[in-house]
Amino acid sequence: MSGVPQPPTPPQAPKPPVSEDRKVGELVIDVTERVSILVREEIALAKAELTEKVTNIGRGTVVGIAAGIFVLMALAMIMHAVAWGINDLLGVESAVWAGFAIEALLLLIVAAIAGFVAYKTVMKGTPPTPEMAIEEIKQTKETLGKEPAT
Repeated sequence: MSGVPQPPTPPQAPKPPVSEDRKVGELVIDVTERVSILVREEIALAKAELTEKVTNIGRGTVVGIAAGIFVLMALAMIMHAVAWGINDLLGVESAVWAGFAIEALLLLIVAAIAGFVAYKTVMKGTPPTPEMAIEEIKQTKETLGKEPAT
């Protein structure tokens, strides 16, 4: 098994004897019991499905966070190597800070561009109103006319 809890099997309703002359009340009770069992089974199935999906999402999230931590550490090492590479390209031996300063300036420029793009993207979505739904309601109201008088 996959370790996912299976929904409990609900007790089966006793099957009434098949007779031609069952009363309407008996039929209604029978249908009500069967519908109740069906609803309970559907709820149990939904719970089992959601439990499995949430478990998979949680596992994936943890693995993604671990991957992000390793990428962050690798990025720090790459940035350090780039700064030393800039120092070597410039031929600066006494002022080690020069490569780090140039790299920091480049990173600040990239951060400013990313921040500007993020700002524009957020502003495009604000205010968070459901404009299409509001437009549909207005069209429906126009189609149906004014509110009915009570």
